[in-house]
Amino acid sequence: MSEAETIDASLLPPRQFFRFSADIKRADGIESPKGFTLDESYTLPALGELDGRPAFAEVRMAWSPKGLAWQVTVEGKTQLPWCRDSRLEDSDGLQVWIDTRATLNVHRAGRFSHRFIYLARGGGSAGDQPIAEQILINRARENARPARARELTARAKTSGSGYTLWAFAPADALGGYDPSQQPRLGFTYALLDRERGQQTFSTGPEFPYEEDPSCWAELRLAE
Repeated sequence: MSEAETIDASLLPPRQFFRFSADIKRADGIESPKGFTLDESYTLPALGELDGRPAFAEVRMAWSPKGLAWQVTVEGKTQLPWCRDSRLEDSDGLQVWIDTRATLNVHRAGRFSHRFIYLARGGGSAGDQPIAEQILINRARENARPARARELTARAKTSGSGYTLWAFAPADALGGYDPSQQPRLGFTYALLDRERGQQTFSTGPEFPYEEDPSCWAELRLAE
């Protein structure tokens, strides 16, 4: 490599130099229509802090044979989250990417890769109801099966200073999800907030995590 082609490693975000993995605890009952609560032991590590990006939200995650669940708490706001059902990707809220086969050495998503969006508000006639939707992954070789209406679920509690969002993706909406035979997942998330900024998991916005599974982390489904 010539001197002109040499890359200064100090200019790259530290997260770029690691392949992250984390254990996710099991929590039965997360599919209950009455909702669920995850305690602090389910908290995902704030990997963005390695890049000097302090976390503004706490993200917790759990699994069961019935599906996957997330609990997000955002504080320190001065206004309600900005959410529009006509602009899902631009709205304040949680986006998750899941590969049920943990194929982390490819650059294009396949049929086992899923992208879901959960918003604390923006739905209903008054725009104050939570939203849970699936959207396509750009450049995917093959798209996952579309989730059926109301398969994905979300609940939320909002206030003038923040919100808590509870999100659930059932096993039926996760093609290839089989914890007993495949206890590893490819995963990342992005939490968007017009006041607080952007919080991501395995890589930052400098890399194409929205479409490239090689930018995702590995999760191990632990008992």
